[in-house]
Amino acid sequence: MTRMFEADKVCAGYGLFSVLHDLSFHVDEGEIVALVGSNGAGKTTCLRCVSGLMAHTAGTLRFGDWTYEAAQPHKLVDAGLVMVPEGRQLFPFMSVRDTLLVGSATRRARAHRAESLERVFTLFPKLGERARQECGTLSGGEQQMVAIGRGLMAQPRLLVLDEPSLGLAPTMVKQLFRTIEEIRKLGVTVLLVEQNVRTVLQIADRAYVVENGRVELSGRASDLATDPRVVDAYFGVGSKETI
Repeated sequence: MTRMFEADKVCAGYGLFSVLHDLSFHVDEGEIVALVGSNGAGKTTCLRCVSGLMAHTAGTLRFGDWTYEAAQPHKLVDAGLVMVPEGRQLFPFMSVRDTLLVGSATRRARAHRAESLERVFTLFPKLGERARQECGTLSGGEQQMVAIGRGLMAQPRLLVLDEPSLGLAPTMVKQLFRTIEEIRKLGVTVLLVEQNVRTVLQIADRAYVVENGRVELSGRASDLATDPRVVDAYFGVGSKETI
């Protein structure tokens, strides 16, 4: 497989407070890779470094053939690494269609704006029905569709999702993860941070368990789903339940 992204011994933090400690993982082309872990484990800080929103203090980040040492989010988006942030971060009074078009602001994406919009509306038919509706009037699930659609409008090679199921009803969570599988079928590689361990390990190819800013476990998602350490951590010590 072709290596699309790699983090090698990355360290990062806020002022004197260190969050990531020699964090290493990789994503191969065509994969769905998950970073899972408890609140405060360092997952979101990791994605902020990956997407160029935050500079790391040590280690190396590589996207394709490009090694980047400092925060350069606009260059990463132009190169095809696009993050959908936690909490959606939509403008409530902007229409669905206009919000999606914001995602195609780069020169490369503008050239494919019409086909990208058609692809998003095919993937999320409800957004086509609500194209002129203000984002602030949508349900939480529909807003997440808009946020992901906006990311897809940027023509990503690697789509990074930060807690996509946060605050969604269980039925919407199932639909969301089915959509992530469809996005992979479109040729987009996916890296996601997710606390919904049970569901994400059902769709991911590989996963990394992050705790205290370090990778504590890694492997095929199907293997981690039955690993006693993962089961004990997320379902209670001695639990007979598997993910």
